[in-house]
Amino acid sequence: MTSLRLGVNIDHVATVRNARGEGYPDPVRAAEMALAAGADGITAHLREDRRHISDGDIDQLAVICRRRGRPLNFECAVTPEMEAIALAHRPHAACLVPERREERTTEGGLDVAGGHNTIAPVVRRLADAGIRVSCFIDPDLRQVAASRDVGAQVVELHTGAYCEAVRHRSPQADDLLAALKAAAAEAHRLGLEVHAGHGIDYETVKPIAAIPELMELNIGHFLIGEAIFIGLGPAIQRMRALMDEARAVRAA
Repeated sequence: MTSLRLGVNIDHVATVRNARGEGYPDPVRAAEMALAAGADGITAHLREDRRHISDGDIDQLAVICRRRGRPLNFECAVTPEMEAIALAHRPHAACLVPERREERTTEGGLDVAGGHNTIAPVVRRLADAGIRVSCFIDPDLRQVAASRDVGAQVVELHTGAYCEAVRHRSPQADDLLAALKAAAAEAHRLGLEVHAGHGIDYETVKPIAAIPELMELNIGHFLIGEAIFIGLGPAIQRMRALMDEARAVRAA
């Protein structure tokens, strides 16, 4: 089984910084620490209201990721403004996500099937610029097929519902994990690279990491929260170890 990459989302370091309107803590410094601790890449979501990551952060993150030869995954809404920023910086990847101004975090997957005519031209222009395009979707087979149809190279499966079910000891957890497995298998069959993210913590990472088609997990909020207690480097290293353990058990 192939190794599983870890992308670390540093948005919520910027959330803490912005709470006081100061320059500290610096999300760019967090990105450098994450890479030093074993992250395979950095993820950042530049929201339209700039509630955490800023334009200046993206400028600096693009520079350090390029200098270190590590990918920057730029999460963004499907809007002309965000498309222009992505085209200006040309990150390794752009993950297209839904966005509502009143939400505290991304609450579900992008409706690629319903938004085909809007999304497909954006995917084409980003891909023509050499940017690897991903669609952040719920584990729904219709959305998987639609992501392929708009020209995306990657899908990132929204794991939030499964992780919430596990945390609340819901009997639906097994069915939600089965849906993730089915969506990953279908995406792989269609020739898409498969990633996953949202809500993953130490308890939920191993069942997700064991899904054989997955190539990358993107994890942020939990790691930044855990860093308050044990430090960012150790939090990332423990997550990396759990991912590797899940892959080793699956391979055995």
